[in-house]
Amino acid sequence: MADARVIPFDDDRSRSGGGARPARRRTGAGGSGRGDGSAAPVSALPGAQVPEQPGLLSDGSPETGAADGGSREPGPDAVEADRSPAGGWERRIAGGLAFLRRRVTGDYDVDEFGYDRELTDQVLMSALRPLADKYFRVEVKGIENIPSDGGALIVANHSGTLPLDGLMLQVAVHDNHPAERHLRLLAADLVFHLPVVNELARKAGHTLACAEDAQRLLETGEIVGVMPEGFKGIGKPFGERYKLQRFGRGGFVSTALRAGTPIVPCSIVGAEEIYPMIGNAKTLARLLGFPYFPITPTFPWLGPLGALPLPTKWTIQFGEPIPTDGYPPEAAEDPMLMFNLTDQVREQIQHTLYKLLVQRRSVFF
Repeated sequence: MADARVIPFDDDRSRSGGGARPARRRTGAGGSGRGDGSAAPVSALPGAQVPEQPGLLSDGSPETGAADGGSREPGPDAVEADRSPAGGWERRIAGGLAFLRRRVTGDYDVDEFGYDRELTDQVLMSALRPLADKYFRVEVKGIENIPSDGGALIVANHSGTLPLDGLMLQVAVHDNHPAERHLRLLAADLVFHLPVVNELARKAGHTLACAEDAQRLLETGEIVGVMPEGFKGIGKPFGERYKLQRFGRGGFVSTALRAGTPIVPCSIVGAEEIYPMIGNAKTLARLLGFPYFPITPTFPWLGPLGALPLPTKWTIQFGEPIPTDGYPPEAAEDPMLMFNLTDQVREQIQHTLYKLLVQRRSVFF
């Protein structure tokens, strides 16, 4: 198997393959033509009506039309066949086979972080989309606050015992943004220490939650997502749901200031109830090397069935972006400015969470 090509991160070459092939000139029904490129004259049969011959354009090329079939519009039967379920399945099968061929031969690109855009679009997003659209029924608001191009840092609350909120956020940005932008999430160290999960996270565009990687992504025009609460947010008890935990030291603000990219606050409602955490087996968590071991009304009592998340109704709202390009370069080293901006982002997310909770009719509807 050939190795995948690794391209520089800021390479903006098209991933669609080579350039367009030149059009091939087709001859007439008999497959023959004159050596000088002109069409041979057609002799009419006795008593037959001679069809009107197409004229020549200003450049000497023959005028195409319904007479020669060169630009004939597809008939109703052809259009109906193209729209038929059989035609749709044929295209899907052909696309799937082409995808498998590229994977087997290594004819695909990854960036320096291991991000595989084709695999993310064709496989990972397709697998997560039904969960977002049908199971959690994610409603997205304020998507226009994410810029159409250039870098931006999305800062969201974190909850749900398992980090499904990050994955649903990734789907929400890609499927609802007019430019179909991809979200590059900053993940904790534990994600890259787990087998299988490590590879999938890299392929999906996630990278280690460090300032250096985040700044490189932002400076190359990527949308970066961060959840500053970390394990404190995702592993908090059910009784503290929708109460934001500490946002760390404001490192994400310093990164945004250095890159000069806006900060977009994001509030997620619905993730807190998918696994109501009523207890934490700390001893078992230490033995397994986990930050916590959740106990919910269904897990571990129901075994694997208890790992099924509850089908809550989600709302993801993106707030007004906070610009950072107006600050001088040395502002990233100002601790008071970082504290104020961090507090501003946190308060905006918390206020939006309370507003969405008041507007919510039910946890499940």
